[in-house]
Amino acid sequence: MDRYAVIGNPIKQSLSPVIHTAFAQQTGQQLEYGKLFAEVDGFKDVVDAFFAAGAKGLNITAPFKLDAFEYADTLSERARTAGAVNTLALQGDGRLLGDNTDGPGLVSDIRNHLGWSIKGKKLLVLGAGGATRGTLLPLLKEQPALLHIANRTAAKAEQLADDFSAHGSLTASGLEDIPAGFDLIINASAAGLSGERPQIAEVVVGQGCCAYDMVYGAEPTPFMRWAADLGAQTADGLGMLVGQAAEAFYLWRGVRPQVEPVLEMLRGELRKKLAATAK
Repeated sequence: MDRYAVIGNPIKQSLSPVIHTAFAQQTGQQLEYGKLFAEVDGFKDVVDAFFAAGAKGLNITAPFKLDAFEYADTLSERARTAGAVNTLALQGDGRLLGDNTDGPGLVSDIRNHLGWSIKGKKLLVLGAGGATRGTLLPLLKEQPALLHIANRTAAKAEQLADDFSAHGSLTASGLEDIPAGFDLIINASAAGLSGERPQIAEVVVGQGCCAYDMVYGAEPTPFMRWAADLGAQTADGLGMLVGQAAEAFYLWRGVRPQVEPVLEMLRGELRKKLAATAK
């Protein structure tokens, strides 16, 4: 049985085994998928042992995406530009390919599942950390009219825009200097992870705007509630999670699973947990 897993610290909360098991059942693939815990300085030893035992692939979550970037024998273009790896795939020649499926997962969710347009639109990305870096190349390949990066520290946003300038036209600013009237806003900031929302002006939300938060939960995030109050369509990042997993599954197995049934299953589980806590 081909073996796969996700590695992280912490790792108990990961939904990846549920997602990939569902993909395998859906596509008739025979595989095992588990969880690996590693100490912060123990990534290499755990991964060495995993692949030495005959494993075929590995997903990587926080805090090991930079470790995986260094560990891979060869890198895809999107991993190289992101500077981070979230998927390792064993190749026929025994080398490990490092890829980053976060960006394709995001774009697939926005374009295919939500039906929102990116091409020709004014796009604002909030945050200048690893989550943003991992998604910029796939977003730029969708040819937005404008891609603006805004971050609490303006210099970080400006550096990121400069790093990706060869792939498209980008602008950058601090949170207080964002231009008005965007068609699509993606929250990739650290604020979302701590249950807060980025402190940005209401004028950034254009008419008919769509607002996407990379974090997800049983209820709308503070950023989603704020944007909805201003008339925007909103979505959380659960579809991105399933979408990036589907991209990894395709990389490993050569079969592209259907995202929608798995996304609906996970959404249902979140609703059950919310109902249980409300009792």
